[in-house]
Amino acid sequence: MSVATYTVKGMTCGHCVSSVKEEVGEVAGVAGVEVDLAAGLLTVDSAGPIDPAKIVAAVQEAGYEVANQ
Repeated sequence: MSVATYTVKGMTCGHCVSSVKEEVGEVAGVAGVEVDLAAGLLTVDSAGPIDPAKIVAAVQEAGYEVANQ
């Protein structure tokens, strides 16, 4: 099992969290997605490593930005 954590900028509410979870959850290989709104953290569980660019693209598709990418 592989776990990766990202900092997401721009999330302000529960709808933001849902949007990010939905988009990231559709990335091939993602087994689980957790979002901590207060901390702005996105945690992605997968069976193996996933290209971070795919996660960043999914977050951008949801309308948000990954910090330090």
